[in-house]
Amino acid sequence: MDVTYRCCPFSWIWHSFQHKDARSLLGEPDPALWEQQGSRSLRPFPPPTRGPAPKRAGFGSQGARAELLQDARKGARPRWPPPPLFAAHGRNPSPGLLRLRGSVVVMDSPWDELTLAFSRTSMFPFFDIAHYLVSVMALKRQPGAVAVAWKNPVSSWFTAMLHCFGGGILSCVLLAEPPLRFFANNTNILLASSIWYITFFCPCDLVSQGYSFLPVQLLAVGMKEVTRTWKIVGGVTHANSYYKNGWIVMIAIGWARGAGGSIITNFEQLVKGGWKPEADEWLKMSYPAKVTLLGSVIFTFQHTKHLAVSKHNLMFLYTMFLVATKITMMITETATVPFAPFEDTLSRMLFGWQQQFSSCEKKSETKSSFNGTGSSTSKPIGVASDTVKKKHTKKTE
Repeated sequence: MDVTYRCCPFSWIWHSFQHKDARSLLGEPDPALWEQQGSRSLRPFPPPTRGPAPKRAGFGSQGARAELLQDARKGARPRWPPPPLFAAHGRNPSPGLLRLRGSVVVMDSPWDELTLAFSRTSMFPFFDIAHYLVSVMALKRQPGAVAVAWKNPVSSWFTAMLHCFGGGILSCVLLAEPPLRFFANNTNILLASSIWYITFFCPCDLVSQGYSFLPVQLLAVGMKEVTRTWKIVGGVTHANSYYKNGWIVMIAIGWARGAGGSIITNFEQLVKGGWKPEADEWLKMSYPAKVTLLGSVIFTFQHTKHLAVSKHNLMFLYTMFLVATKITMMITETATVPFAPFEDTLSRMLFGWQQQFSSCEKKSETKSSFNGTGSSTSKPIGVASDTVKKKHTKKTE
């Protein structure tokens, strides 16, 4: 046997895997100890050795080898099968790499690689800069905002911070968290303050003139819509950590995180005395509030496993819808909501019954009035005859 193994090592390897007792005597590691390492690197086969394996880190201990030898003596089947050629724990360490699980080969498609890379995109600093720029420019376009900035810069700065971080502040209020938690990030505060300063106090108003070009506006608005998706997903996930599978709470926090800045600014206008009820978001929701509410509902269903779509795919598709819709509305200069026909159809189906009943009642009243025209016309004729008789009696007298 020794001569055969020395001459042909492959036969020895085949023999070792055919005999269950020999496989257990090779000193193979215990599966529990292998899983406890938690490494995501790819490990090949342990080299076959004759006799007990030397003690190495991560390849079992004396107690584990003793249990394997005891099972081999009893004739029991070894508990740990040989690992695959590549054993990858957790997710794939590199995109596009083959993952061997059993006899099935799994390879990430280019679409999955694209959406996964998109979902891992960092919003700092470029997307955050676009969000702050669009928010501060919207504040500057309000009537009297420039005069307030020159007379009272502190008030203008505070209003700009509400425009930039209003959604996070509202979500903290709803979850009974400190509202000033978002102001703890000094980097974002300094970045937003810098955008506010150069927007209002830049010499020759260069920032506003540069922002007036349509391509710059389209780029900034598109990047801002990308941050809206990240805010919705962050709000839904954060609410789920407080209330497990609480649909209403998750939808409310996701909607507040994505579009709560307009509500916070309404409160700021109320404090200043410039609040208008007809412009309130609760009474007349704008397009960003509607599309954010729709996204919050969709991501809530996906988070609670009621929507069979992966999160990175849903984030990519929803973001592309937001960007394409917003850019189309800006280019065409129309304020019509793209899904307005669906809103009209749903409102008629769900909330239009009372209007239909009232219309039927009006039709019945008009019909009854047409049927009673004879009696209504006969009354004035009788009254006229009475007046003629009275006049005649007066003349005779």
